[in-house]
Amino acid sequence: MSEDQTLKAIQYQRGSLEILDQLKLPDESIYISIKSVDDAWKAIHTMSIRGAPAIAVCGVLSLAVDLHHSQSKFDSIASVQQYVTDQLNYLVTARPTAVNMSDAAKTIIDYLIPSSIKHQDLSAYIDDLIVFMEQFLKRDLADNRAIGRYGAEAISQTSTNAKKLTVLTHCNTGSLATVGFGTALGVIRQLAANDQLQLAYFTETRPYNQGSRLTAYELVHDRIPHTMICDSMAGLLMRTQPIHAVVVGADRVTANGDTANKIGTYQLAILAKHHQIPFYIAAPTTSIDLSKKTGDEIVIEQRPPKEMTSIKGINIAAEGVQVWNPSFDITPAQLITGIITEHGVFKPAELEEKLLALQSTKTSS
Repeated sequence: MSEDQTLKAIQYQRGSLEILDQLKLPDESIYISIKSVDDAWKAIHTMSIRGAPAIAVCGVLSLAVDLHHSQSKFDSIASVQQYVTDQLNYLVTARPTAVNMSDAAKTIIDYLIPSSIKHQDLSAYIDDLIVFMEQFLKRDLADNRAIGRYGAEAISQTSTNAKKLTVLTHCNTGSLATVGFGTALGVIRQLAANDQLQLAYFTETRPYNQGSRLTAYELVHDRIPHTMICDSMAGLLMRTQPIHAVVVGADRVTANGDTANKIGTYQLAILAKHHQIPFYIAAPTTSIDLSKKTGDEIVIEQRPPKEMTSIKGINIAAEGVQVWNPSFDITPAQLITGIITEHGVFKPAELEEKLLALQSTKTSS
């Protein structure tokens, strides 16, 4: 499928940013104009845009748009630096469990001083920052393509007896969760492109139905063979059907390989372990947080009760019912077969060492 035929969660050109409102899918395909950092914060917090990579790119590009249209309000490079730092720290608070936004914020903040050394003219400095921010868009798509290739190769190598593979995924990790192609769903897309995919099972992903609303939308759009199941059907599926791998995304991976992802991921990993099915995490290295040693250090976002008790404004639970609605759970590293990144597939035990080596190589070059 060519690039212009693929679904796009983000449409950007210098000074203009639009996002596909995922709260309206699959009924309507409506793009929302993001004209400020405040607009982006609201879109991220309400989940009009979601998926850790897409959240980061949306946040960064909203600041690029903001800078483009407000250059006249700055009187010095120092005032730009303070503004950019404040706005990035604000964006991180929209959905704190997803690490990609905080990683992007750190990367940009670290660039503020080096850029000011190169560009001492205020206008040139702002333009350089905007160009730097725009690179996040291209980088995410390239990373997803690499994740797809590495993931498809890894899964096919662990299932050498099968001509075509059947996989299970959870939540939405495709073009709607990223700039394009996707992470876990990118692996499925690559398997399909390689003519190695028999069937992609996916969960409806309660309570917000990212599977039935978004993953279904993508798989139907791309004409990839698929079957949706309720979250509670996964155990029976694994016991009665040939599932060659489970592949899911991640909102944050810690140094030891523990992974925060959409609620329901942990139970899939336990089921996969019991049925001896390989369980993979597909995520760019920007989702890996080496500052946190284990999943116990990750703050789990709590979502509003209404997301569980109603669908499209219609109550599906008894009035006054008490609700516990964590958005994520933590899958322990020992349940994970491999973590698929844009640099290759790593076992959880080797993840930190491999990433530090990659960072060292980048620094020395």
